[in-house]
Amino acid sequence: MDTSAYLKSHIRTVPDWPAPGVQFRDITPLLQDPKVFRVLIDAFVHRYMDPELRPDIVAGLDARGFIIGSVVAYELGLGFIPIRKKGKLPFTTVEETYELEYGSATVELHTDAVAQGDRVLLIDDLIATGGTMMAGRRLLEKLGAIVTEGAAIVDLPELKGSARLRESGLPLFTLVDFEGT
Repeated sequence: MDTSAYLKSHIRTVPDWPAPGVQFRDITPLLQDPKVFRVLIDAFVHRYMDPELRPDIVAGLDARGFIIGSVVAYELGLGFIPIRKKGKLPFTTVEETYELEYGSATVELHTDAVAQGDRVLLIDDLIATGGTMMAGRRLLEKLGAIVTEGAAIVDLPELKGSARLRESGLPLFTLVDFEGT
């Protein structure tokens, strides 16, 4: 089976959402069907079972990265770290602000989320401009962790986020590419 084609066939495109001209790539159908969801999770789990790629812990970006990242962490027998939008974590945090297409956003991480030298897999659902993943990486590195790879279901290469992340030295693994925004 061609896993990428199989998963892509289950991603819904919603035209003109959230703004005219945007083709929103909706991953919720991947989660609704148990067989498709298993194929999705297994694609990540099988990759990170490799001893050379195996992380110490998995971090997921708010909010859809929580869904994928927590299940992958569970299947690998690892802990999970949520990287949240500002104001959602109750303990002492570090924060990172990044630029969006129309403004900025801030993500936070508990200061005790990782230990010095922890090897972290950073997961999100989609890479567009790369800002969220780059901010997550900077947070983890502020605390002394090593982000071994960024992973996502979907890459939108025309928005150049994956290129920016790779140029910064972050290895990336994505399952599906969509042309167009």
